[in-house]
Amino acid sequence: MKRSILAFIVGLVVWVLVASLLNRVLRLALEGYAAAEPQMVFTHGMMAARLALGALASLAAGAATRAVAPSSARVLWVLGGVLLAAFVPVHVQLWARFPVWYHLVFLATLIPLVVLGGTFTQNRSRIEPRVQEGKRLDLPMLVVEPYDP
Repeated sequence: MKRSILAFIVGLVVWVLVASLLNRVLRLALEGYAAAEPQMVFTHGMMAARLALGALASLAAGAATRAVAPSSARVLWVLGGVLLAAFVPVHVQLWARFPVWYHLVFLATLIPLVVLGGTFTQNRSRIEPRVQEGKRLDLPMLVVEPYDP
């Protein structure tokens, strides 16, 4: 339980840090972005970049969360749900400033991208002892299984 709580906190921190860092990159890389940001009058390209920023932050948060708590897939869903709950009021407040597709893409992808990010750090192999004729052998056998969430 403690590990899951820590993983949740790490996921939130990673989301904020990655989003903040990438937002600074957008200000430097996209011409006019820094001027458009205070009034939130973005071009379609700027909105697409903001959606990509959110997607990368969600993937990174999921990966970091799963790295801290590899045995808990539930914490990924909780993190995604909390992020969604935090952003719904923000997007309701900003509804008139952005097209509907922007809100729907951002909100609809939050949870799936956090969960997908969790698969990036998931260990897909395990070591099993070999068994021959009911006797356990000392040599381990590497078993690689397909991921099934």
